[in-house]
Amino acid sequence: MAITATSADFDIVTSAGSLGRNMPQKLGRALWFPMWIMAVIGFTVGVVLAVVRANEIVDGGDAVTILQLKHVIAGFMFIGFASVFAAISFAIARILGEFRSGGGDLQQSTGREVRTLKMSMSAMAFIITMAMAMMTLVVAIVLHFVFAADIVSSAASLEQAEQRFIVLEGIRRMAIVVYLLSFMLGLGTIIQVLRFQAIRIRELAGEPTRS
Repeated sequence: MAITATSADFDIVTSAGSLGRNMPQKLGRALWFPMWIMAVIGFTVGVVLAVVRANEIVDGGDAVTILQLKHVIAGFMFIGFASVFAAISFAIARILGEFRSGGGDLQQSTGREVRTLKMSMSAMAFIITMAMAMMTLVVAIVLHFVFAADIVSSAASLEQAEQRFIVLEGIRRMAIVVYLLSFMLGLGTIIQVLRFQAIRIRELAGEPTRS
């Protein structure tokens, strides 16, 4: 005999009315689009500077300028990556907010007890890993611009700048891996919310309304 899950099997909060969106979900709703715009700006500036650097190389330009542009281009590309991944993260938070708010409003409108999922461990891990990845990329962005300004016309400085670039490239890839992990956790949370809401909707038909 199959065992049917109920909303009581989840870690929930009960209330008379909808709890609406929590703070991370409100931030996601407000910031996902500005992050997309910032990503477009960062990538666009990086591409334009890459064209400038390519012309410098073709024209036999100064080695310091070429290497400085290499770091600056990477800095703007990092801004693009950090922003687009932040936009995706905020969009996931916004989706979760819509489910939380909409599900609560639906239950309230039927006159039943409102049951809302507490923030799960996967949701907490999603926020933590997203913040870690974002801060890692921000640090790398700052260092790219600092290192670009630190380059002087000497063999040792040019070699050091190349080594620094390689290290920061490794940091960027590590941050992207952490970001992808956060996306997986966020999508896992969405699946959990959908499962809870499907069960809760099925329960509403058999529940008496509140007097």
